[in-house]
Amino acid sequence: MRATIEQFLRFGVVGTVGFVVDAGVLLGMMALGLGPYGGRVVSYLVAASTTFALNRAWTFRSARRDAPVAAQWGRFVLLNLAGFAANYGTYAALVAGVPLVAAHPVLGVAAGSVAGMFINFGLSRRFVFGNG
Repeated sequence: MRATIEQFLRFGVVGTVGFVVDAGVLLGMMALGLGPYGGRVVSYLVAASTTFALNRAWTFRSARRDAPVAAQWGRFVLLNLAGFAANYGTYAALVAGVPLVAAHPVLGVAAGSVAGMFINFGLSRRFVFGNG
């Protein structure tokens, strides 16, 4: 149980880094004219790649390494689509329905990140890194 809690805490730290990457790329994409929805798709993919690399190297460092990195990354992205649905759904609902979030989309990124975190941890731990 302690190992799981430690992994979850590391996952949270990595998620914080992912949030910073996600928010920064989103702001950059919006500055380039992509808009808050299309920009978020790009920012999510960049953040997901960043968090995959950090989780593989740190959070789940003791996990098995029998899969090629590209296959493991693909599994990570595919399985984390469930977390992405919660993440992006929360983000989109808040941007569309809360004027403060529409004016400051990074608030929606934060809320979406929390919404997807528990789903992503469970899926990553069990099916991507084989620590379940």
